Amino acid sequence: MKRFLLAAALFYALTACNKSGLEAPGTEPGWSESLSHEMIVLGERLENPYKVSNISKALARLYPTKADRIDVKPTSLYVRFLPVGDEQFDRLESLGIQMMDHPLDFRIVRDGDYYHDPEVPEEEITWQYAVVSTGFEFPGDIKYEIIDECYIAEDDPSTKSDSEIDWTEVENESYRLTGNGDMLCGGSKGGYKESFPAGRITIIDDGVSRTPVGVAGVRVSCNSFIKVGHAFTDEDGYYKIDRSYSSDVRYRLVFKNTKGFCIGFNLLLTPASNSTLGKNPPDGVDVVIDGNSDRKLFSRCVVNNAGYEYYSKCARDGYKIKTPPSNLRIWLFQSLSASSSPMLQQGAWIDNSILSDYLGPYIALIKIFLPDITLGLSGCKDYASIFDVAMHEFAHASHFVQAGKNFWDEYIHFILKSFVTSGWVVYGTGTEDGAGRCAVGEMWAYYVQTILHREHYGDMAFFGGSHWFSPQILLNLDDRGIDRFRIFKALKPDVIDVESLQDELISLYPESKSIINQAFDRYE
Repeated sequence: MKRFLLAAALFYALTACNKSGLEAPGTEPGWSESLSHEMIVLGERLENPYKVSNISKALARLYPTKADRIDVKPTSLYVRFLPVGDEQFDRLESLGIQMMDHPLDFRIVRDGDYYHDPEVPEEEITWQYAVVSTGFEFPGDIKYEIIDECYIAEDDPSTKSDSEIDWTEVENESYRLTGNGDMLCGGSKGGYKESFPAGRITIIDDGVSRTPVGVAGVRVSCNSFIKVGHAFTDEDGYYKIDRSYSSDVRYRLVFKNTKGFCIGFNLLLTPASNSTLGKNPPDGVDVVIDGNSDRKLFSRCVVNNAGYEYYSKCARDGYKIKTPPSNLRIWLFQSLSASSSPMLQQGAWIDNSILSDYLGPYIALIKIFLPDITLGLSGCKDYASIFDVAMHEFAHASHFVQAGKNFWDEYIHFILKSFVTSGWVVYGTGTEDGAGRCAVGEMWAYYVQTILHREHYGDMAFFGGSHWFSPQILLNLDDRGIDRFRIFKALKPDVIDVESLQDELISLYPESKSIINQAFDRYE
């Protein structure tokens, strides 16, 4: 695993989109004492209060004259899967299964963002724990184990017509009988009215205002044993979980956005990072994040919001920029300054013989786990700087969708080659073979980064003007009415240099020929 991650880190640097060039990877900043990003530490296994036999005992204790007339049949199965590779993992997710990488019936000694079973090799996906309905059809080719047959009253239609049984109190009694009464709000002898967790996840962008804004489209997940609930935040960061609880609940943010992109990884190979929020009351938790908050949580939330905003701004007045691929995968590196958009999850460049020869047997792992976008955040000290880097790479991802894999293969190959032939300069000098694709790609990305920064912050910042290519050309066109939606239409697979970009724009907008020529001639 360590050798794989070293190869991956070097590859990120070699495909970097950053004027600073190569920067050696280091260790990530430490986590705060109150919000651990370490691996979860498990204690002893606990008796599951939702197991059918335990719910039946609790029912008999509270309703001795009625228990023999009620047959508690399982509503759910507590299971674990061992998917092999990304394809099997994605197939399980496509079935609507909410998976967690740690067992749900163990005491957690130290909370954290991830867990990896010590019996599973580090370079493989660990056991994934989930709760499925009793009628679930297990895929025949994916290994699984049924741990417990369980009963959750909310999933039993018959409980809705039986007002004589207080199923919340039955559930609470099962907690007490199984030795878990201390988890109930009010203690083992107390009671607490069940609640649907609700709240708001917000972040402060100092560059705009000290007023918190919502962390948009992110998944809030919570559980008490195998009773798992989740919800996505709305545009303003509000959420309401679809399960009710009367015990303390573990909350997590899962960075898989409603727009379709994922932010990973947690020092292991999973598509989306988790950030633990710890145990909180069952009526919900409110979170306000700012630049003084935990660094990883802050940066994940900024990238999440940047992505949400980018996707939302890809359409206007009937015009559209193609959004990045629906399964876009983003990895964040706190100790690297270089960012990149190799689009490897989408199949770009991964079969290139140079990369295959370089990585050897690790190429199979690269094909499964490498991301589409990597963001190096070591030089990003605030919300705005993270936002800007993310917008640049999202713009590249849209260009990839428009121009296609063959264009991107040549583009990434040029970036890698320029390190060696141009004295470790990321973009080369502009004189090398293939520099035209780099010019088109970087002009577009810096231009979009500039435009979206200005729209978000209301200032006149400008990015990329010191390079040998000229994003000023596109800004000049934008000022004169040829906006990003019209420019994007010109980014076709055969637009491989500045000259062909100019020709394509004239072909699309002949009525603006003089404006286009003036802009290109001005910065020639």
